[in-house]
Amino acid sequence: MSKSIYSKEYKNIIGRLKTARLDAGLKQEDAAAKLKRPQSYISKIERGERRIDVAELKELAKLYKKDITYFL
Repeated sequence: MSKSIYSKEYKNIIGRLKTARLDAGLKQEDAAAKLKRPQSYISKIERGERRIDVAELKELAKLYKKDITYFL
């Protein structure tokens, strides 16, 4: 049985990111295109394969039209 390297809090942030994207009416491809990144960038974040830093979280919050505190 593998143990997650991510805390419960981080998993909650990932869940809020996906919810915010869907609330904004964006597919992963749409969000990635607006950020000028490949679709896999969004996919890996949402699956927990790629950690995001504060600057990236700020960028995603702006794209999804959410205050950054929504994710915290």
